[in-house]
Amino acid sequence: MNARPPLVLTVAGSDSGGGAGIQADLKTMLALGVHGMSVVTAVTAQNSRGVHGVWELPEEAVRAQYRAVVDDIGVHAVKTGMLATAPLVETVAELLAGTDAPVVVDPVGVSKHGDPLLAATALESVRTRLLPAATVATPNLDEVTQLTGIVVEDEDGMRRAADAILGYGPRWALIKGGHLPGDAAEVVDLLTDGTDEHWLYAPRYDNRHTHGTGCTLASAVASGLAKGLPVPKAVREAKAYVTGALAAGFALGEGIGPVDHGWERRR
Repeated sequence: MNARPPLVLTVAGSDSGGGAGIQADLKTMLALGVHGMSVVTAVTAQNSRGVHGVWELPEEAVRAQYRAVVDDIGVHAVKTGMLATAPLVETVAELLAGTDAPVVVDPVGVSKHGDPLLAATALESVRTRLLPAATVATPNLDEVTQLTGIVVEDEDGMRRAADAILGYGPRWALIKGGHLPGDAAEVVDLLTDGTDEHWLYAPRYDNRHTHGTGCTLASAVASGLAKGLPVPKAVREAKAYVTGALAAGFALGEGIGPVDHGWERRR
């Protein structure tokens, strides 16, 4: 019998265009050598131009999917993405509290096109229920502002943002600096647990096809944690994978195309 790979569960929304959400998560997991499993929280009608419709699943459907996977198959890491509403956030937080595995929380607030993916009424549930369950929280700068009110404009601001996010309870905060103002040649992220700081730099590519970046990074971190990597190493390896995927992002449809999850195979 063949040995099974590490098991990673994504709890997120579906992207019909295949660039983000559940679809991006499962592609990332396959590329990184883990077995991906899924709990669908919402269905979106989405393409390269934006999100054209969102339908949340009932809490009992989310709970049933989660229990079916975890109780029978097991899990080595969980990644959360689009949760849409306060009841879904609270349902998922309750499920995570009973699961003995590292958790990566991507507090998805808006799509790449600026479409809202989290109800304003769910923000407090994210702060008080979901973030305390996180091993690593991975907000971008817009999500930092949504959650904390802090507007980040430089690296000092990223430190303040990390402190604020850590104040909600995750063990580590990964503040993604891709939206920092200016035209710096490098993209910087900050990973910290409040004591150790890891500044992660990568080239900034002149490529607008970046759909799915956040989902892909969070799934890559979860994949590393499922393999038993310590958080800093899991994040560094995830950053390297996403940097390659960003460089290889391709046009799809008439709008913003996705990062290339299979870039290493096509290189």
